Amino acid sequence: MTSQLPPALSEIVEDFQALEERERLQLLLEFSKGLPALPERLQDHPELLEQVVECQSPLFLTIEGEGRGEDARIGLFFQAPPEAPTTRGFAGVLHEGLNGLSASAILAVPDDMPELLGLTRAVSPLRMRGMTAMLGRIKRKVAAYVAQTTAPSAS
Repeated sequence: MTSQLPPALSEIVEDFQALEERERLQLLLEFSKGLPALPERLQDHPELLEQVVECQSPLFLTIEGEGRGEDARIGLFFQAPPEAPTTRGFAGVLHEGLNGLSASAILAVPDDMPELLGLTRAVSPLRMRGMTAMLGRIKRKVAAYVAQTTAPSAS
């Protein structure tokens, strides 16, 4: 199943799968600590971020594309409070596994990818739904970017 994932994300999933359940939560915490802060250009502009309301903790995200269509390189940006390690951890997984990839590579990630981390028994179903929603929101924003940059311009 990890063969359907981009290489960096596949490696992360394999790292999770190689661990015992309680160690997976520790790894998620490590990803939480590694989530980069928003760049200055986004910090004072909350209107540029979209809240993932399905997450139990406040999580906001946005994307930026460089290039056009499915070949565009996509940057991912997240904001989540430090007291939300599960939410931040999954955002960290997505950031490390998907940031800078092509739009087509991100859109090809299976919607059930969060389940591949092996956390379904370690975290609540509500948190798993938030993780799935986070990935879905990213994919929706990427699809909108692709559509916007491939649409014929009105002259």
